[in-house]
Amino acid sequence: MTSDLIEQLDRATIQHGPLSNRIYVMNPGDADVGQLADTLELLAEENGYTKLCVKIPESSASSFLDRKYIMEAAIPGFFHGEETALCLSRFLDPDRGIDAHQEKIKRIIELALHSGDKSTTSLPEKVTIRQCRENDAAAMAQVYSSVFPTYPFPIDNPAYLRDTMRTHIVYFGAEHKGKLIALASSEMDRDNAAVEMTDFATLPSWRGHNLAGLLLREMESAMRKRDMKTAYTIARAISPGMNITFARAGYSFCGTLINNTNISGGIESMNVWYKKID
Repeated sequence: MTSDLIEQLDRATIQHGPLSNRIYVMNPGDADVGQLADTLELLAEENGYTKLCVKIPESSASSFLDRKYIMEAAIPGFFHGEETALCLSRFLDPDRGIDAHQEKIKRIIELALHSGDKSTTSLPEKVTIRQCRENDAAAMAQVYSSVFPTYPFPIDNPAYLRDTMRTHIVYFGAEHKGKLIALASSEMDRDNAAVEMTDFATLPSWRGHNLAGLLLREMESAMRKRDMKTAYTIARAISPGMNITFARAGYSFCGTLINNTNISGGIESMNVWYKKID
């Protein structure tokens, strides 16, 4: 499984590369946003990228909106539980801004929003949920590589999993008779008290048991204890299951990132959902 590069640029944390063919500003840090906007354009031109995407405080948005970025999503309370984060994008190839599945995506959003019962089912017999440890990394990588043919981050690499466990990601697993059967992670932005609920993967033989919803419930409880205020996810827009999972858990839909992420074999649009959990 290949993935794009994560690095620092003008004091911001970015991800870029040919896999998703875009630059994603994951965290603007203390970058000068005007300078950052200029540098992103240069990097995109050098590499022929077709999309720029930034997650930025609303108060800093003008530097990007003035450069023909459009707002694709907004996450209220992302920064310190107070300021909204805007997901702004610029399509350097007009075709990149068009998703042939647009009507299907709309139907899935409507389906999720009207999915009704927000209760979570009970765990299947002999299945438990726990926080993953460093010695689980090899087994976790096998689960991820079996579920995703491509992914924006190297979650099939045990070293990556161990490294991120030590810094800012808490992984959770559903286990049956000592074997991991489903995974998810909570990627914490401690400076802003925000957490991305992500990396959900369930082995095919265990789908249909709402393990993602059960993992999400456990993750929210753990993140509250770590003083996270806002939880969000960036879910595959054409995946009814994950969108329904978050809607039923009380998350609010807040936008779609068009043709944004290479996941499961191709570049797909992603829906953004958020919830206050403090």
